[in-house]
Amino acid sequence: MSALKKPQILRISEVASSRLFTIQSVQLRFSNGVERIYERMKPAGREAVMILALEGENVLMIEEYAVGIEGYELGFPKGLIDAGETPEQAAVRELKEEVGMGAEQLTALGHVTMAPSYFSSRMHILVAEKLYSEWLTGDEPEPLVIHRWPVAKLIDLLNHPQFQEARNMSAMFLLREWIAKKSHISYSNEHAG
Repeated sequence: MSALKKPQILRISEVASSRLFTIQSVQLRFSNGVERIYERMKPAGREAVMILALEGENVLMIEEYAVGIEGYELGFPKGLIDAGETPEQAAVRELKEEVGMGAEQLTALGHVTMAPSYFSSRMHILVAEKLYSEWLTGDEPEPLVIHRWPVAKLIDLLNHPQFQEARNMSAMFLLREWIAKKSHISYSNEHAG
């Protein structure tokens, strides 16, 4: 827990909006009396999931277009949690929509945030095991390319030119640690010598 006292919110106003986003101006007073105005995306109340689907000695990944970078990104299946869904239910649905697989076993590894100075949403990271074949129609504008990446070479993803997104990297490290704990492997001396 922080020893700092949270600033007082003096005023919140909407300054711009689009079909998907609303930007808010937030006027704050800090405990030392200093006032500042910050901007953030309006909290939507919806969280997301990212799924690390294990199929034998591989993890399933997708390649999909990311308009922010105007290119294709290699990453783990992910998506928003729909109203009334648990993270586990959303993970199974997203897996079916993006890679045509369901999962009988899910393990939560934690959650991450992205740019918390601007966004409030959390992304839940889950491992999916005991996969079975089942497709659901998703909202993707084109078929996603499915890749099977060897679990033994997860660290090599850091050198892949299409694997650049920070949440994917965080999930990859969480998966490595989870596998290491299950297998009693230590990565602490991996780069020594």
